[in-house]
Amino acid sequence: MKNEAKQPKNPPKNPYVLTAKVVRGSGSHVAVQGSVYRSGVSAESVGSTMLWLGTISLPAGRRTKAHRHEGHETALLMTAGEEIEIWSGSELEQCELVHAGDYLFIPAGVPHVAVNRSPENAEFLGARNDPAANESVVLMPELDNIIP
Repeated sequence: MKNEAKQPKNPPKNPYVLTAKVVRGSGSHVAVQGSVYRSGVSAESVGSTMLWLGTISLPAGRRTKAHRHEGHETALLMTAGEEIEIWSGSELEQCELVHAGDYLFIPAGVPHVAVNRSPENAEFLGARNDPAANESVVLMPELDNIIP
């Protein structure tokens, strides 16, 4: 008698929930705010309903546009690079320096800009509680000229 896994009588509508999934590296895209995203776990890749996990890079000498993520929190681990500035607050009045090995948390709805003034690309492992590969972003052009 074979030891076979039993299938549920009423299989879930999401076919991904029955097994673990391995996601091979995929292509990247430039997000509307200017950073480069490479999705790993997402709604599109594995049917995730609550989580996105992937890598984010900010090229040397570049910055993001002022923006906020209205409906989700973001957690990042800087894995490579020299240093970036993360400006946040309603008027981008707070600046924190982030280095390789540092964790960064961005609450939902908080305006922010990331600036990489160094000659090295900054690389991050990122997770958020929005599973879409193309996250919900609200650009805030009225704040773009605050941070050079």
